[in-house]
Amino acid sequence: MNIPNHVAIILDGNGRWAKAKGLPRTAGHVQGAKVVEDMCEITYNMGINYFTVYAFSTENWSRPAEEVEALMKLLRNYMVNCKKRANKNNMRVRVIGDKTGLDEDIREKIEDLEQATASNTGLHFTIAINYGGRDEITRAMRKLGEEIEKGDLKASQIDQSLISRTLDTGDYPDPDLLIRTCGEQRISNFLLWQLAYSEFYFCDKPWPDFDKDELIKAVEAYNKRDRKYGGLSEKA
Repeated sequence: MNIPNHVAIILDGNGRWAKAKGLPRTAGHVQGAKVVEDMCEITYNMGINYFTVYAFSTENWSRPAEEVEALMKLLRNYMVNCKKRANKNNMRVRVIGDKTGLDEDIREKIEDLEQATASNTGLHFTIAINYGGRDEITRAMRKLGEEIEKGDLKASQIDQSLISRTLDTGDYPDPDLLIRTCGEQRISNFLLWQLAYSEFYFCDKPWPDFDKDELIKAVEAYNKRDRKYGGLSEKA
């Protein structure tokens, strides 16, 4: 198969998975985190080089306070454990999103994780936390505007390549394939700029039930797509 270089996933259905089993929603998030760990190994073994997950959006703060608190606690633990696994597996980890909206201790754990794995050469694993596509573009435009005000940049110098480099994803390639679980068919403010020519795959399984077989189905579906990038199909 033609293996996509970059796969992004919207991790949907943790709460619904837990509710269906008579468990608290937090149990779904715990199980979902375990699946993320498994997928990091599975994706890399398949030949995928970049793996990006949507963990917590800028809109998720509107959820019940106890659920948000539980998610932040899970995140704190995950940052510590992820560093051990990442260095063991030669995985580089980056976090995208508005980190200023997170508690100081979480920001410190993120910085420690990124620095500790920066020289690893295996899977490039990206976690989107307090992330929103519109917020990301707004922050990027504000940064470019500040450079113009200081005289370091001319408006005529702004092109698509510069905008891409100014976004949180920096010099990472755009996703080839976006997967969303649990039957939802929208991108929910995720990687709005980067997904311009990505292929989409939607599956009914909630994220805690996502496995290697479902990933293979997604890659098989990707292989059947004719990626034209606005041009004519070779089949036309």
